[in-house]
Amino acid sequence: MRTHRRIGMWLLAAVFAVAATASGDGSRERQWAAVYLDQPTLIGSTIVRGPVVFTHDNARMARGEPCTSVRLLEPGSGPGEEIAAFHCVPVRRAAVHRFTMRTRPNADLGFGCILTEYQFAGDSEGHGVPYATNAH
Repeated sequence: MRTHRRIGMWLLAAVFAVAATASGDGSRERQWAAVYLDQPTLIGSTIVRGPVVFTHDNARMARGEPCTSVRLLEPGSGPGEEIAAFHCVPVRRAAVHRFTMRTRPNADLGFGCILTEYQFAGDSEGHGVPYATNAH
């Protein structure tokens, strides 16, 4: 049974990898990507491992509101609990071919990593995580 669940999770991750490449609805107003975090990752004040959805909303950013949302992804039912929301720090980058996360080791805990930035496929802008980039 565990093997079937693990295979199902990998298939789900593969489907969402394709969705992440598409980066949402094609517009740049709102972008999203579903990804599988294979190691414990500190995002905000939550350590998470497994499927999550990153969403960036330019309209919210223009209003000065938190423009990034990270939600747990519930297999079979979609996005669930929000684990982080923040106003990102835009960073110019070379465009990437797939959703990319930049992290640093979590020296405080001695395992896992801390999310410092993410970038959507085809986009030349990275989104810095303000509390992660200012730490240490």
